[in-house]
Amino acid sequence: MTKKELSDKVAAQFDTSKSKAEEMVNFVFDTITSSLVSKEEVAIAGFGKFVTAARAAREGVNPSTGAKIQIAATTVAKFKVAKQLKEAVAK
Repeated sequence: MTKKELSDKVAAQFDTSKSKAEEMVNFVFDTITSSLVSKEEVAIAGFGKFVTAARAAREGVNPSTGAKIQIAATTVAKFKVAKQLKEAVAK
């Protein structure tokens, strides 16, 4: 499902315009993004938890040349699935 398809479903469910629904969907994603940038955890009951984690610097290999390269440390976003979502998908 794309963001546009999600917006269309929101518009249909709440009997609102597609542009207003897209605005609401964008607001939710922007809020999650800004919380993660601030290193805050975003927990949505029954769905899951968005968290950030530090990834250490490491050595990698360029697959086309075989040369060793240094990969810098970074912060990544992770999603931990809630038990209810995991069970719903498994059915």
